[in-house]
Amino acid sequence: MDVTEISPEHQYLTLINIFTVDPANQQQLVDLLIAATEGSITTIAGFISSSLHRSLDGAKVTMYSQWRSLADYQNMRSNPAASPYLEQALKIATFESAMYEVVRTFIQLT
Repeated sequence: MDVTEISPEHQYLTLINIFTVDPANQQQLVDLLIAATEGSITTIAGFISSSLHRSLDGAKVTMYSQWRSLADYQNMRSNPAASPYLEQALKIATFESAMYEVVRTFIQLT
């Protein structure tokens, strides 16, 4: 199993999408985002990794993604293969998206 590496040294673009969904539709949204990521996103140049999270109350789904650059991310957004998935997601959820850079990571010291 591969693990997402989070480090300021990489200087990747970090994208965090937070979807708000009716708890009855949370699994449908999770399945849709898995299909989108496995079916098209991972094949687009500049994609590094994604991690999908669901809230315990069923009301949120969060996707943490890393891209090599802003230009690579923008290329994905203009790729027609990714558009139908977003359109389907917006039928059952709303979302907020923001771009970040990693400043620092912390780990437990033993």
